[in-house]
Amino acid sequence: MKIGVLALQGDVREHLRALAICDAAAQPVRRPGELDDVDALVIPGGESTTISKLSVEFGLLEPIRKRIGDGMPVYGSCAGMIMLAAEVLDGRPDQQSFGGIDMTVRRNAFGRQVDSFEADLTLAGVPGQPFHAVFIRAPWVERIGPGVEVLGRVPVAGSVPDGADGRIVAVRQGNLLATAFHPELAGDLRVHRRFVELVRDAQTRVAEG
Repeated sequence: MKIGVLALQGDVREHLRALAICDAAAQPVRRPGELDDVDALVIPGGESTTISKLSVEFGLLEPIRKRIGDGMPVYGSCAGMIMLAAEVLDGRPDQQSFGGIDMTVRRNAFGRQVDSFEADLTLAGVPGQPFHAVFIRAPWVERIGPGVEVLGRVPVAGSVPDGADGRIVAVRQGNLLATAFHPELAGDLRVHRRFVELVRDAQTRVAEG
């Protein structure tokens, strides 16, 4: 099993390190040929408009879209969540996404860099204590389609104590996983381990035909 990390911009090294600790063979992906060599992909946090622009310049936009359509497992954190969204609000007019998850994401929804924050979240499918999540110029999800599972929310002012009506910050649709926060910066590998499990499960289903 080889997992690539899209290495155009953002927290590439941090994701490579986390995946390696999870016993996954991880490698950077910058070219279509490198994409062909991996079984799954991580889209790191960074600047979604820059990732969008560079994915076009490096000839990766359409190949990644095709691999997603063919069922390749992908995990996106922060900017990666934006890149996996079917619709992006408050993006640049020329900004493109890879799509794949039937959701509408608002870019920089929680505010600017100075509004970055940390929160303890309960994440479905991630056992154990609450996950300490780091949000940096983070998006949130404003709409999900019927095939999208909500994995985590951040409570907002006036919401119920357990956050059940808070902002959606973690989702899954099939082989696609996305979070508005940066687990690669939290020192907690449970989200990465969950993605590695998802990749293994997808490979098992393919092998069993």
